[in-house]
Amino acid sequence: MIWNKEYETMEREKLSALQGERLKELITRVYENVPFYRKRMDEAGIKPADINSIKDIARLPFTTKLDMRDVYPYGLLAVPEEDIVEVHTSSGTTGTPVVDAYTHNDIELWKEVMARTLAMGDTTKKDIVQNAYGYGLFTGGLGVHYGAMKIGANLIPISGGNTQRQLQVMQDFKTTVLTCTPSYSLFVAEEGKKAGLDFASLPLRVGLLGAEPWSDGMRKEIEEKLHISAIDIYGLTEIIGPGVSAECEYKDGLHINEDVFYPEIIDPDTGKILPDGEKGELVFTTLTKEGTPVIRFRTRDITYLMREKCQCGRNTVRMHRSLGRTDDMLIIRGVNVFPSQIEEVLMTIQGVEPHYQIVVDRKGQLDSIEVQVEMNDRLFSDEIKNLSKAEKMIEEKLYATLNIHTVVKLVETNSIERSLGKAKRVIDRRQL
Repeated sequence: MIWNKEYETMEREKLSALQGERLKELITRVYENVPFYRKRMDEAGIKPADINSIKDIARLPFTTKLDMRDVYPYGLLAVPEEDIVEVHTSSGTTGTPVVDAYTHNDIELWKEVMARTLAMGDTTKKDIVQNAYGYGLFTGGLGVHYGAMKIGANLIPISGGNTQRQLQVMQDFKTTVLTCTPSYSLFVAEEGKKAGLDFASLPLRVGLLGAEPWSDGMRKEIEEKLHISAIDIYGLTEIIGPGVSAECEYKDGLHINEDVFYPEIIDPDTGKILPDGEKGELVFTTLTKEGTPVIRFRTRDITYLMREKCQCGRNTVRMHRSLGRTDDMLIIRGVNVFPSQIEEVLMTIQGVEPHYQIVVDRKGQLDSIEVQVEMNDRLFSDEIKNLSKAEKMIEEKLYATLNIHTVVKLVETNSIERSLGKAKRVIDRRQL
């Protein structure tokens, strides 16, 4: 289902002209109202009159998460403070939080892009949406909430956690759409299995899952255990929250709502714009956001763009699912390693569960990496010598992908701590 055919199927030439007009308006607005951007543009020798088309975006300076933290809380505000009707922030667990402030129009925009996102999972007003994203300052819960209300679906705002209650509500209210993180959906599947719940007997048919990177291997696990179609959704607090992009039923990249969020792929080292199909760092500009607009925000996500028309009929550019991040990339003995690479290997192996943890340490001057991965009950019941053989086999597969040696440790089922939100995949003891 396409929610907004005017923008989601707009011809490229017309869309490019619209993006250019919106960029010109944005630059004029932030230059006049946001001292941070006025200073940055003055330093770069750029005036609003220099921006005449979307191609001129390359002349503008980048914005980073550190920039946003430095001006906390309201240094990027482009409207009077009394025009702000809602505020969200990042968790702040790795530093000062990033603030996203919304005007009334911004909330309406959020509803719109989230309705598009839910519609990509074929959500209609006939659906029962169980929203297990966390509510509060985190954008996930209320983002889905607004989108489901815009569509007119029956919304269950259950938030995260209390998994037994989640399972009961799923059965009692005949949930058809589940929204949560991928790792939490697997935890729901585990707990349901323990309780003897047959997910195939439920009306549940689709999961709109995001807020953390996940592989196609994990998608397969989720779909098999919950008997659903698992759709990847993408967003970030710095831009608006969820609603930036999402997969359609064909799952061939995530459609970006590029009439309001303009994407670029850059070389993370040089900042040079890369052509479609080439991997690099994803950058976004919020073309219409009023409260805290951002120009060329460096997401640190590694991906690439695809402009071929999708089978679903949308013309919007698609981004490949995140291939990792420039800031969670591990450098082990001079080799770049992304957790997503490890997950892809693990998900191809029979006998292990989709729960793992990567432990990085330093012994003397040498870095070491250990991958702890849960076995299923069948593998756990095998003899010790067979477990050792399985560990060695996984180590060889990881070496073929990473080109460095890893130590693999198979652990009992349920021994790796579960998260009700984003899964903690990496423990880097070199930083302790």
